[in-house]
Amino acid sequence: MTGENGSSAQIPAGFTRLPEGLGYTDTLQPCYRRISDTGVSFGLVVAQQHCNVMGICHGGVLSTLADIAAATGVNHASGRGAGSPTINLALDFVSAGKLGHWLQADVLQVDVKRRFGFSSGLISGPGGVVARFNGTFYLPEHEGIWKRPAPADGLLPAE
Repeated sequence: MTGENGSSAQIPAGFTRLPEGLGYTDTLQPCYRRISDTGVSFGLVVAQQHCNVMGICHGGVLSTLADIAAATGVNHASGRGAGSPTINLALDFVSAGKLGHWLQADVLQVDVKRRFGFSSGLISGPGGVVARFNGTFYLPEHEGIWKRPAPADGLLPAE
């Protein structure tokens, strides 16, 4: 079966398309998420717009995928829809994500403290681990400084 962008990769069960209109995150589109009581995952099929001049998935794409997955893991664990700024994000690039491959960022561990959340996980593809990541996120007591209506309503799936 052929997926979006003419790739042969299939979107795994339980993933839904991430809404558009989320600012920079839209550069990953088409991007998918799966959020449940058992975990948080994001994924995409590597398309031409995700590749660097060497024809492999750009590190910036992997970093953005890791950032939204890790932040969503913290937000989900703390009962927030969105709005946890990244304080630190670290990635170790292990192998290449190639054109047409399904890459999946899985949050494996989350720890939420009073004002901070910590999250770690892996981005994997057909050949195994592509990158590992960990992030630290600030959990403000206020609504934040949104410049437009908060997107929180559309970020978490309906219960």
